[in-house]
Amino acid sequence: MARSRYADRDMAAPPPLPNLVGADLEVPLATGGRRRYVNLDAAASTPAMRPVLEAVERALPWYSSVHRGAGFTSQVSTRLYEAARETVGRFVGARPTDSVIFVRNTTDAINHLAHCLRIPEGQVVLTTMVEHHANLLPWRRVAPVVTLPAPPSPEALLESVTAALRDPARPVAVLAVTGASNVTGEVLPVAELARIAHEHGALIAVDAAQLAPHRRIDMAAAGIDCLSLSGHKMYAPFGTGALVASTELLSSCEPLLAGGGAVDFVTLDEVLWTALPDRLEAGSPNVIGAVALAAAAATLEEVGMERVAQHERALLDRARSGLSELPGLVRHQLWPDGPGVDRVGVVTLTLPRMHHALAAAVLSAEHAIGVRHGCFCAHPYITHLLGISDAEAHHIRDALRRGERASIPGAVRASFSIATTEADVDLFCAALASMLRDGPALDYAQDPATGDFAPLEDARVLPRIEPLPELTAAVHGAGCGQF
Repeated sequence: MARSRYADRDMAAPPPLPNLVGADLEVPLATGGRRRYVNLDAAASTPAMRPVLEAVERALPWYSSVHRGAGFTSQVSTRLYEAARETVGRFVGARPTDSVIFVRNTTDAINHLAHCLRIPEGQVVLTTMVEHHANLLPWRRVAPVVTLPAPPSPEALLESVTAALRDPARPVAVLAVTGASNVTGEVLPVAELARIAHEHGALIAVDAAQLAPHRRIDMAAAGIDCLSLSGHKMYAPFGTGALVASTELLSSCEPLLAGGGAVDFVTLDEVLWTALPDRLEAGSPNVIGAVALAAAAATLEEVGMERVAQHERALLDRARSGLSELPGLVRHQLWPDGPGVDRVGVVTLTLPRMHHALAAAVLSAEHAIGVRHGCFCAHPYITHLLGISDAEAHHIRDALRRGERASIPGAVRASFSIATTEADVDLFCAALASMLRDGPALDYAQDPATGDFAPLEDARVLPRIEPLPELTAAVHGAGCGQF
C-alpha cells in the first residue's frame, strides 16, 4: 500500500480529515425554526466526500461506454474505470493474483461470491450470530451454514472457530465473518481468523462494509482470501462497491448475472464466457460509481487510516463518558471495552421506558439529530443483545405476518463519520439526557403498519430538489427503523 505523505508528520498535529458534502446542512425542526443537522447514521450510509464529488465532476464530461468504444471519450472512460480498479485493489492491499470486481454494494458482492465459489458437497460455511444479513442469507442458498453463538470475547471467538474447524463431521469450506460489527462496532481479529482457517484448509471471506471506511486493510498481510465492501459506506454514494478475491477462485465460475460484456462469443446454443473481471460485470458498468469509490479510497489512503481511527477513538471516549452519566440507559456491546478490544465509531443503546422508534423520532424532530433505529439488518444478533427468547421471537414473527409492527423490538444506533465532531457527540448526549429527564416535548403517534412515530403537529416540510416535482407532504411516516 502506498505510503501517505502525512506519515512522517508529528501526530500531535494530525492531518485534516476531508470535508463532506452537506456537513453544514440545516434542517427544519418539528417545532419550527432550523438547526444544523447532526448526522449520526454513517454506519448506514455516508455523505459524499468533497474530493469524491470533485473527482466525479471532472470525470463526467468524459463519460462514455467502456472497453469496446473506439471514440476518444470511450478510451478516456475505459482508462478511468481500470485505474479505479487498480486504486481500490491498492487500498485493500490486494495481491497481484487478486481480481477487483465492481458491483453495486457489499450485498451484491457476497451474493456473487457465494454463487461463484461452488461449495463442495458435504462441506459447510461457518459464520457467527453477529453477522449482517448480507453475510448470512447468500450462503444459505449454496451450502449448509453453521452459525456460532455470539462470543463473549475475542479469545472466545478464536476458540469457537477453531473448535468448529476441527469438527470432522462438518468440514468447513468457507469462514464468512464481518470485519467490524455494524451493530456494536467491534473489530474482529481477522488476521488470526484467517490463519486458523487456512490451517484447517478453509477460505476466509470478510464482509468489510463497516471495516473499510474506518481501519486499514491489507488483504495480503492478513491472509484474507475474499473481501467485500460498499462505496456508500465510505463516502462514495454513487452506487458502486467491490468484491476482491483470488482470480483463480473466480476464473472458472459461471457468472451470477448473464449479459453483454460478460462473454466472448454467443451462439443460439452455447456461450463462451470472457475472462475476469469482465465475466462478473455483465451489463454497462457504473463508471462514475467506480471513479467515486476510487477517489474515496485514494483520499482515505492519503490522509492515513490510522488518522481516521484516532479520530473515531476520541469520539468514542467522549461518547462513553457522556453516556455513562445517563441513568437507566443501556449501551449494548458484544465485548466490554478494554485492552485488546478495538471498536469503530458505533454506539448502540436503549432508553428505559421509551420505544426505540420513538427515541429516534424525537432526536430527529426536536434535536435535528439523525440516528438509525431497529435491528440494523442483523436480527439474530440484536435479539440476542436484547435478551429476546425463542418464544418472544415466535410472537414477533406472527405479528409481522399480520402486518403489525408496533411492538417490534430494536435499539438506537449512533454512528460516526470523519465529519463527526466532539460537539456533535455532546449534542447527542445532551439530547438523550433531556429525553430521559423530561420525555418528548411534543405528542407523537405511532403508525402500526411501520412501527415508526411522528409528531402530531409537525412544521417540517420536505424540500423541493430540482428538477424533481415539489414535495409538499410533511415528514410524517418517513421513518427508517424497520425490523
